Amino acid sequence: MIYIGWNGWVWIHTTFHIQSWGYYAILVGLLSYAYILDRLMKFTSPLRTIGSYWFAVIQYAVILLPIADVTVFILNWLSFPKEQSIFWIGTIVLITFVFIFAYGTFNAYSPVVRKYEIHLPKKVSSRKALRIAMASDMHFGKLSGMSHLKRLVHHVNNMKPDIILLPGDIIDDHPEYFIKKNMGQVMKQMHAPLGVYGVLGNHEYYGGAIPEFLQEMNKIDVNILLDEVVKIEDWFYIVGRKDKTDRDRKSFEELMSNVDKSLPVIAMDHQPFELKQAEAAGVDVLLSGHTHRGQMAPNHIITRRMYELDWGYVQRDLFHAIVSSGFGFWGPPLRLGSRSEIIEIELTFD
Repeated sequence: MIYIGWNGWVWIHTTFHIQSWGYYAILVGLLSYAYILDRLMKFTSPLRTIGSYWFAVIQYAVILLPIADVTVFILNWLSFPKEQSIFWIGTIVLITFVFIFAYGTFNAYSPVVRKYEIHLPKKVSSRKALRIAMASDMHFGKLSGMSHLKRLVHHVNNMKPDIILLPGDIIDDHPEYFIKKNMGQVMKQMHAPLGVYGVLGNHEYYGGAIPEFLQEMNKIDVNILLDEVVKIEDWFYIVGRKDKTDRDRKSFEELMSNVDKSLPVIAMDHQPFELKQAEAAGVDVLLSGHTHRGQMAPNHIITRRMYELDWGYVQRDLFHAIVSSGFGFWGPPLRLGSRSEIIEIELTFD
């Protein structure tokens, strides 16, 4: 924080010739601790929004400011006037931040629909195709709010899906804001003849209010599967695992023990850590989220190394896996190198 604050002050002092730095120091301190202060307050404040954006400032300042400082040093060594070097390099950094925030906000709040076509060589007597609408990591709450939820409902209903699947992190920690904003009544407007199913993500656990969350989901007919297997109209299965955060959750092998594997099996597991176990247990299609594809580049380099599949689609023999970058976001409402997305899956059968 001191390094970021010092760089900002050098540019402000050089550009505007301001001498007193006291108010500036207070401002930087408030920005740095805004997120924590919001968590301590019981009333609504803009600090959560400010603090969330500050996470992005920290990340990109760590990348941009050392480059800027080295550039100014080199220009000074080449005998360029120091004040002009500081002004122009600082201005370029400021413009870069404006671009990052504008473009990142657009990516976060402008979802795209990604379509996948998957063929399963299984005989299903009643149907030849199944259309699935999938959305993960909505993080509905204060920043991923009512307007973003309405975008989800609009896109999902336009798909005319047979079933809607939500693989975790439906809310951002505690359901307080979801309930306070009456978001459930809007979410309830998503329609699919075979129903809406979801699983818990790590953030539902972090909120420490799973009973309240489950109660809210029950009110709007979203069926949260807690290590459960549901047979849908006698022609395919939905398997829903608890999140990896729950150490007592069942394995894929346990969940699949009584499943008729001659029928299609679609599983939801929030964190994509156990693709091999799902394949070995007989899952046909595994749906996950969690990774956000790093959310803000270059974080995707880290998620790519952490997970066998951190985003997109992979097929191994008869096994298929899809990991979504998510519909919402965590922390700053920004996405760079990723995009808010909804998944449309067209399953066909023999």
